[in-house]
Amino acid sequence: MLKRRDFLYTLGGALAPAPAYCSTPRKPNFLVILADDMGFSDAGCYGGEIDTPNIDALARGGLRFTQGYSTARCGPSRSCLLTGYYAQQTAADIMTRGNIPAWTRFLPQLLKPYGYRSYHSGKWHIRFRPLAGAGFDRSYTLLDLNRYFTPTAHLLDEARLPPVKPNDGYYATTAIADWAVKFLREHAAQHAGKPFYLYLAFSAPHFPLHALKEDIERYRDRFAEGWDAVRERRHSRLRQMGIVNCGLAPLEPDVWPSWNLSEAELRARVGPGEVARAVPWSSLTKEQKQFQRTKMAIHAAMITRMDWEIGRVIEQLKAMDAWRDTVIFFLSDNGASAELIIRADGHDPEAEPGSARSHLCLGPGWSSASNTPFRLHKSWVHEGGIASPWIVHWPAGIQDAGALRHDCCHFIDVPVTLLELAGGDPLRAPAEGAPPFSGISIAPAFGRDRVLKRECLYFNHNNNRALRVGDWKLVAAGADGPWELYNLARDRAEQDNLISKFPDRAEQLAARWKQLDDDFARRREASPPVSPALLMRP
Repeated sequence: MLKRRDFLYTLGGALAPAPAYCSTPRKPNFLVILADDMGFSDAGCYGGEIDTPNIDALARGGLRFTQGYSTARCGPSRSCLLTGYYAQQTAADIMTRGNIPAWTRFLPQLLKPYGYRSYHSGKWHIRFRPLAGAGFDRSYTLLDLNRYFTPTAHLLDEARLPPVKPNDGYYATTAIADWAVKFLREHAAQHAGKPFYLYLAFSAPHFPLHALKEDIERYRDRFAEGWDAVRERRHSRLRQMGIVNCGLAPLEPDVWPSWNLSEAELRARVGPGEVARAVPWSSLTKEQKQFQRTKMAIHAAMITRMDWEIGRVIEQLKAMDAWRDTVIFFLSDNGASAELIIRADGHDPEAEPGSARSHLCLGPGWSSASNTPFRLHKSWVHEGGIASPWIVHWPAGIQDAGALRHDCCHFIDVPVTLLELAGGDPLRAPAEGAPPFSGISIAPAFGRDRVLKRECLYFNHNNNRALRVGDWKLVAAGADGPWELYNLARDRAEQDNLISKFPDRAEQLAARWKQLDDDFARRREASPPVSPALLMRP
């Protein structure tokens, strides 16, 4: 096992550790920022027209990975991001069924022996208690994800906070950043000698589309040309940036989440401006175009507000002299959502769109634009559902500022990478009875492009299945959907199905996917269960 200082030097010189690494190595701090339902191309640095100056600045000063993957859904992605295992191995999130093995460990628990204090602010979606179960030292936990202005369920250090009242001036994205800044200030005042890990889990821009009025006004007319024009322009910018080399996947009007409201229900409960399918913009009525551009304005407003709040957290890092030594990841938990549903307090058609009494969703038309240039949406494991914007920023450790990385990586890699940078052994199982981590350290890619080696990446959500081996991807939609085979080196838009040309390759990949799926379930169910005392109460 290399010492952390020696490991940093082995990355081809590009990590260029600060002088402190040479004599008395200083452990880096970690900040993992997670957006919710933000599409691959929403941010400016990934080809979008949404204003994201702070995210873009992280990209300019760090690295953008072009082939970073989530799991396609909120809960499983968070499980991977915190454990280093696929969700099917631990069932640690609220969406993955099964026995939770007693060997399950979370990143705060893995970092604690190396002197770290750990903080969480935001969305949770994990079956474990944040402090007693996952090992965080402080946590602001937002449980009510249906109300950005008046949440009824949120916790501070596992203690329930009062429901927010309509006139309290609360907005979830701002509150999540407020608590993050408070935790950092507390750390600077009381634990300045210790490194920290902050997990900043925003709920934006997940539905309902709730945003501050002044933020919506900023985008009132920006999307008047519609999703077809936005898709074309984003695709062009992505190619110019060198982020993709594929074509633009066409709209798929016959594909939508099975749990969406019917067209008749949407007309009755939302109004005639709602559009249930990803159809050409030119086919919409004038009323539909007006309503749809307003929805995208709210989506954009939510992202820009999140970016502004990220900026406040960054300013706090600078104020406490932690900026240079903090490794920052920016990710999205899945692709943009095609869902059209109404929850909680319902939707008032007379309410101002984006206000507390409204309950709107982005829908498949704009979701297709947000996921440009890829196919499909959140919950599918085609590229549109799993491709994440992926930025790594570390002033003390990354010299190749503004560069792209084409290495393939997954959320399971993040905790393993941070553990190694902290001085831990990524090849060592975290607990007795645990298998080796499924993730790998991507730290070598901080220095050079195309250096990561792995056997495969596995995907399974809602019976949407995929396996990626090298540039080959086998993928299927739904339990009864046929396997499709793509060469992603030239076709990340997944348009040229090669399964009839390479049936043997497809058969081998399908067999490996089945073996992994069976092995994960078998080992998980055979493991002693975790203590119920560590789990969230219903």
